[in-house]
Amino acid sequence: MKKLHSYIVKLSLSQSNFLATKMLDICDNLGHVKYATLVFQQLENPNVFSYNAIIRTFTHNNKHSLAITLFNQMLITKSALPDKFTFPFVIKSCSGLLCRRLGQQVHAHLCKFGPRLHAITENALIDMYTKCGNMSDAYQVFEEMTDRDAVSWNGLISGHVRLGQMKSAREVFDEMPCRTIVSWTTMINGYAREGCYVDALEIFREMQVVGMEPDEISVISVLPACAQLGALELGKWIHKYSEKSGFLKKTGVCNALVEVYAKCGCIDEAWSLFDQMVEKDVISWTTMIGGLANHGKGYAAIKIFEAMRKAGVAPNGVTFVGVLSACAHAGLWNEGLRYFDVMRVDYHLEPEIEHYGCLVDLLGRSGLLEQALDTILKMPMLPDSRIWNSLLSSCRIHRNLEIAMVAMEQLLELEPEESGNYVLFANIYAELGKWEDVSNVRKLIRSKRIKKTPGCSLIEVDNVVQEFVSGDDSKSFSQDVFWILEGLTLHQTRTNDLMELIEEDEGQRIHKAFPSQTGWGRIDDKCERNKTVIDDKSNT
Repeated sequence: MKKLHSYIVKLSLSQSNFLATKMLDICDNLGHVKYATLVFQQLENPNVFSYNAIIRTFTHNNKHSLAITLFNQMLITKSALPDKFTFPFVIKSCSGLLCRRLGQQVHAHLCKFGPRLHAITENALIDMYTKCGNMSDAYQVFEEMTDRDAVSWNGLISGHVRLGQMKSAREVFDEMPCRTIVSWTTMINGYAREGCYVDALEIFREMQVVGMEPDEISVISVLPACAQLGALELGKWIHKYSEKSGFLKKTGVCNALVEVYAKCGCIDEAWSLFDQMVEKDVISWTTMIGGLANHGKGYAAIKIFEAMRKAGVAPNGVTFVGVLSACAHAGLWNEGLRYFDVMRVDYHLEPEIEHYGCLVDLLGRSGLLEQALDTILKMPMLPDSRIWNSLLSSCRIHRNLEIAMVAMEQLLELEPEESGNYVLFANIYAELGKWEDVSNVRKLIRSKRIKKTPGCSLIEVDNVVQEFVSGDDSKSFSQDVFWILEGLTLHQTRTNDLMELIEEDEGQRIHKAFPSQTGWGRIDDKCERNKTVIDDKSNT
């Protein structure tokens, strides 16, 4: 590029706006912003094409303030009037700066002085308003459009998703006349981000039903939902599909699949895929370390962490959460304290509340309750309920009532309506044989009318994840499930009754044969004693 530019200068063509614009386009493609600035600055009379090229270069390379400055220069000097190709990039720079007021000013100038609005500019305005959180102005632009395309509809959907308004996003999505892969992927990603994992899977399956082929982004978007719901079969299908489509060459897809296998209990499959990855980034290593830690494989997680350091990949804060959790599960409190220092000294990462939570759990599991309490009291931030609950759980393991009362006092302030804390505290009293205190805790629960959080479970059948909540009979097939459960319960009851009759009958027969033998227990004991008596009689 520089050699080509030198020829232009030698031939005295450096003032040619046409050649300068072409040079600016090359700089834009290569990301050479500084060189593009020098090329533009040497122009004495830049025209609108040169201005558009340099503004586009700045916008594409996130130099949004410079793009706005040049746009103002165009208006002030009047050396070149902005045309329909200028405004989309200027508006995009307003979006990049998240400056709604500036975007409104550009919009007003556009309406007053022209040029006439067209679809590309209007779509840029919708994108700018939605990114700035101004959905009313975005809808106004949308309603005034004469030629709406898929980009226009997707802009509104993205705006609602960005604000967490999934109900409104779904309404726009359902009204959309022609959906693209971007539309489906945006909805999947939005549901997954908001924790609506079942809805994310339903949208993904609906996309397949209409014949839309998932791309790399949609696959990455749906896999976290598979991991959270334990949808292993769908995860395996996506793995095969990704292998066939060549997506496994992408690190992001592999990272998401490793997480699915790890969270679905298939740690060996997660390790196999991780081992096959050609390129591993910090997310790859962190996901594998966290998966091994959650499966209780603390030593393996630490080995992976050391291999990560040898590979020259710098760990982040999430990595150390996995490492500290692994040390806690393996009872390696010395190593955990060392890695806590490594995080601060070697990698200059300031511990956050999650790291202190892991440290408290590590010390508590190891029986160092006084040190765990001291760590909480010296934290640079206020401890949350999870940290105090972790300490309370450790007090139950090691039957330390004194520190448990300190933890419970804090939990009563932070979570006065959480039933689990009361139950855990009552269990500590029960294990110490303090039944009167157990009764007092139960009376306190009843007096405060604290309701227990209903339990829930998930099951995947025919690639569909069904969620069951205790006491919820709203599902269409609930009565069939209750009928089957009732039948199984009745069958188990009859089986137990039959076994009791068999045991009673067996005992009566043995007692009749050997009346001197009394007080026999289970059938196995009866048979053994029966054998002993027979041996004794034969010896006699």
